[in-house]
Amino acid sequence: MKTNKRFPPSIPYQPFLIRRLKNSKACVGYLNAVLEDGDEGAFLIALHDVAEAQGGIAKIARLAKIHRVTLHRILSKQGNPKLHNMANILHALGLKLAVVP
Repeated sequence: MKTNKRFPPSIPYQPFLIRRLKNSKACVGYLNAVLEDGDEGAFLIALHDVAEAQGGIAKIARLAKIHRVTLHRILSKQGNPKLHNMANILHALGLKLAVVP
């Protein structure tokens, strides 16, 4: 006998994630967790999520003094940001790069 089980539709995670990342402590925890995985592409996507949550790409691009399209390209999975661009983006988000023992 065949049973037709219907699964409830899934809920997109992106709106929940963006709401959660409006909190600066959540941003720091999220970025650090992604950094621990060691996947550079995933980190850039996570940074894109944080930028979206913290006012949008256009606002962060303006604060970081980077063209909006360039910022989109930098924060893609294939992005390859230079250190000064990364520092400017993080500064625009109220964050900074740090080296700790």
